Amino acid sequence: MTETVHNWEDHGYLVTYIKKNGSFANLRIHPHGLVLVDLQSYNDDMKGREEVDQLLNKVEERMKELFHSNIKRVKRLPAILRGGVIDRYWPTADGRLVEYDIDEVVYDEDSPFQNIKILHSKQFGNILILSGDVNLAESDLAYTQAIMGSGKEDYTGKEVLILGGGDGASNIDQMVIDGCKKHMRKTCGDVLDNLKGECYQVLIEDCIPVLKRYAKEGRMFDYVINDLTAVPISTSPEEDSTWEFLRLILDLSMKVLKQDGKYFTQGNCVNLTDALTLYEEQLSRLYCPVEFSKETVCVPSYMELWVFYTIWKKKTDI
Repeated sequence: MTETVHNWEDHGYLVTYIKKNGSFANLRIHPHGLVLVDLQSYNDDMKGREEVDQLLNKVEERMKELFHSNIKRVKRLPAILRGGVIDRYWPTADGRLVEYDIDEVVYDEDSPFQNIKILHSKQFGNILILSGDVNLAESDLAYTQAIMGSGKEDYTGKEVLILGGGDGASNIDQMVIDGCKKHMRKTCGDVLDNLKGECYQVLIEDCIPVLKRYAKEGRMFDYVINDLTAVPISTSPEEDSTWEFLRLILDLSMKVLKQDGKYFTQGNCVNLTDALTLYEEQLSRLYCPVEFSKETVCVPSYMELWVFYTIWKKKTDI
């Protein structure tokens, strides 16, 4: 093993250890007492991982001996597996890294619009992932219920317009629908087997021309459900075209929403308070005055709390 020591006087030490097989470790000692040990090793079997764990156990024991047990805390993080055949890591909306228990790639295709993956999780079932973002899992009934009003609405005989929602509604991307009707049947059932049924029709179109067409025709809906995109993380609306897109969708949706109708949409992670506040400010910029309420729901496969909005036209005094 080759050892290299770097000394920065008042900035601590860095020691690297490299083995002939390519494995290496970094030992970083900070002046204020923090000691970091990083070990990287190529092991593609369980035996190799067990050897690494045994080595780290010995490192911890030796450190306690050297410091005469004067250690406040030792924290060992799970190994991150890089370059695997199956990617298991995605960040949450607020930037925390989460490792999923993915054990199978069910579907992986590139459409003209995005990369579409459906991966199997031991906990959550099949998960739809669009361009790297976790979209919906078979476990996520809570999401579907929340974006439909959490069971408080009676949809009997009502006109409903759903924007997006390729796992069970309408979508611009035919390949999302093709993947979901085969591999996400626990969420969409047999609805996507035929794009037109007795009481529904799925349109493979950009929703903006559809909304403009309905507005021109004077067609009105009792409910509009927007499942297109989450509230953007950016807090600079004038510099982010996504905010303009959201405002356009909101304005067009209000034009086709009945006076006593309701508009349902997802927000984002409850921790993104600045972005959510900015979204709520956008509601005051629409062509007509609106009011809103919101609720927070735990979506299993997101591994975080998610905010959902209900928006309706403000009733004016006659």
